[in-house]
Amino acid sequence: MDVPQISVTMAVSNVERYLSRAIESVLSQTFTNFEFIIVDFGSSDRSREIVAAFAAKDRRIRGYQIPACTLPEARNAACSHARAPYIAVMDADDVCVPQRFQWEIEFLENNPSVGLVGGATEWIDASGTPLGIHEVPCGDSEIREVFPVRCPFWHPTIMVRREALQLVGGYRNAFVFAHDYDMELRVSDHFDCANLKQVVLHYRIHPAQVSLRKQQTQTMCKIAAQVSASARRSTQPDPLAGVSEITASLLRSLGVSDATQQRTTFSDCRNWIRTMLAAGEYSAALRAAVNMLNSGSAGVEDWQVADLQLTRAQLLWRQGEVFAGVGALTRALAIRPLVLGRAIRGIFGSVGHHSANQ
Repeated sequence: MDVPQISVTMAVSNVERYLSRAIESVLSQTFTNFEFIIVDFGSSDRSREIVAAFAAKDRRIRGYQIPACTLPEARNAACSHARAPYIAVMDADDVCVPQRFQWEIEFLENNPSVGLVGGATEWIDASGTPLGIHEVPCGDSEIREVFPVRCPFWHPTIMVRREALQLVGGYRNAFVFAHDYDMELRVSDHFDCANLKQVVLHYRIHPAQVSLRKQQTQTMCKIAAQVSASARRSTQPDPLAGVSEITASLLRSLGVSDATQQRTTFSDCRNWIRTMLAAGEYSAALRAAVNMLNSGSAGVEDWQVADLQLTRAQLLWRQGEVFAGVGALTRALAIRPLVLGRAIRGIFGSVGHHSANQ
């Protein structure tokens, strides 16, 4: 059997609503010399049947079923079957633009020092309505400036050299909700990285992507990835090598205070709430705001709490819960009176307009 030029990997778990469109966007690529490896890791809905139906019609699809596990474990399982020199990551709820693989493989072929390339995204909501284009840093130097504070890639846009992924040992399971960030940082230790300016993927925003519990874990894993990368840049041993789980106590032992962890979690949650607002998922945004405010705010700066209370007030007002909204607004003003001007604009404007102007 001829070796394909690209191995497309997709991990699937209970995504029947979006799965067919995601698969179709891969099969419709202008670049056709690829294998499509789909690993189902414990679906209980119709996801397996959907994959099987597509595989029966297109020989490029190779479907596998494994027991329920974490996403990084499922991604590693998919990559273990890859035969091509390039691995393209795809998520089961997103949509590739038709030229994605063509653009990315041409870039990697023409830039041998680059181990990993991604691209810009257009966000879409659960029904596929466009929400706006999100640009990314493109050159290696720009990416390295961003890396210490946030991930400069949208993971389902990336194409990585298989040799680069093997060199770093694939995904690390301990970084479960930031395994992509950690992997990309480790690839950057050995290769240049890049993003394409073009939109290569329609990135779907929906409430099932994250919960408060997952957000807290994701933030801890993000911080751990940054600590790990910082140590490697200083030519020190990786303090997270061999670790099986990222915990608050582990981060404390690495010099990350509880206050820093709480503050960062609060900030990340506020960003996710804004994303839900942009997608029109107001109920999900309100639940997240309430849960975050009830989780405690030790170490969080007053302006962050006031801002989130204000967002809660606007969401309650939007849903017709006037008295509850006034209560949240009162708490925001008690913490930080300076929010009054923005509160007036936000309460009497739309929540969507407020979110767009953050």
